[in-house]
Amino acid sequence: MINREQLTQLISAEEELFVRRNPKSQRVAVSASSSLVSGVPMPWMTRWSGAFPICVDKASGAKFTDIDGNEYIDFCLGDTGSMTGHAVEQISQAISQQLANGSTMMLPTRDAFWVGEELTRRFGLPKWQFTVSATDANRFVLRIARSLTKRKKILVHDWCYHGTVDETLVIADKHGRTISRPGAIGPQVDPAETTRVVAFNDLKALEEQLSHRDVACMLIEPALTNIGIVLPDKGYLDGVRELTHKYGTLLAIDETHTICAGSGGCTKLWNLKPDILVIGKTIGGGIPVAAYGLSSEIAEQIEKQMSNHEVDVSGIGGTLSGSALAMAAVRATLTNSLLQPQFDESIVLASRWAEGVKKSYLKYGLNWSVQQLGCRAEYCFADLPRTGAQAADASDPQLESFLHIWAINRGVLLTPFHNMALISPFHSAQDVDLHTQVFDQALSSLDN
Repeated sequence: MINREQLTQLISAEEELFVRRNPKSQRVAVSASSSLVSGVPMPWMTRWSGAFPICVDKASGAKFTDIDGNEYIDFCLGDTGSMTGHAVEQISQAISQQLANGSTMMLPTRDAFWVGEELTRRFGLPKWQFTVSATDANRFVLRIARSLTKRKKILVHDWCYHGTVDETLVIADKHGRTISRPGAIGPQVDPAETTRVVAFNDLKALEEQLSHRDVACMLIEPALTNIGIVLPDKGYLDGVRELTHKYGTLLAIDETHTICAGSGGCTKLWNLKPDILVIGKTIGGGIPVAAYGLSSEIAEQIEKQMSNHEVDVSGIGGTLSGSALAMAAVRATLTNSLLQPQFDESIVLASRWAEGVKKSYLKYGLNWSVQQLGCRAEYCFADLPRTGAQAADASDPQLESFLHIWAINRGVLLTPFHNMALISPFHSAQDVDLHTQVFDQALSSLDN
């Protein structure tokens, strides 16, 4: 129903408007290309809609201002990294105080002990370790699982996302065979040698993959989030737990994005029972940190393995893991943010965002859908998907680019890789309603 010729013309007009609004950002982007690969400090930054990335001046709460003086309502929030909101006063103060007292000594602080107890209270697992990123945590978890089970393979969902872990950058081809995910560069080995893949919500296929009894760990998000939001069917996660236990496979749940479901993520909300849990990004309030929790049984086994003289070359750890600065940041974050009353308010606003989007696309007769998980919501250019492949098939890069740049030019920022909004305690109903207005205007322009 989309007029592609008209869409192309609209994108061109919005690109011109973007350049006119951001002359200083453009100059910075041109200069940066001489010293930075693709002109950015990290490759993903090239994915934003527009001829160049916006250069940020300052951020606070749910808004930021660029160097051209344009203000934006931020529904991306660092793709979960700043889900607490930007520059939360209590977190900033704790980080500043710890910096004045030393940032890293490769020794524990009292904050680390407090954080371990708080993570146990929230997620249920009794023993914890810390890393610099969720990617590192996932890599260490897979290493632990292989060590304990003496099995070589792992299992993930089709179109999953667990950071830049080599073995998880995979999908299934049309025959169900494991292949590299489009865009993944330089895989160490053929991913079929390390990884089995199964479609989300398919217990029959899962049992078939596990029945080989060569899978050390099944690493999952309880709901897919990075290919659009795909929620589990009723009983699916219970089935995953039963099957992994039946075939001797450890179950690891990555809550790095699904913490949006509440203060204890989907694990607490849905009463899940993982052997291992990973959480990253947002628990540090913007400071790089992640954690992984272990069941008592696994912790006891790994403590025995990690007590020898060669523990420093085990492949697990890092000199900045569990630093004094990171632990101070996590303690301040979990004390002042990511609290259930805050989630309760943000979830209401996420529902308001989703309802506004739905009302608009139905108004223009579009067969789209919108999905919500806690304070996270996302629209899709098709019916609600049940698998990652279905979500991937619904992708429309040209249409997505138009909707994103239209919003950016009107002071609204969505997550660049998909059509997701993340709601923080600092967002207001007025912020959400502005997105609804801007979204409706974009669809109206397509309808003319």
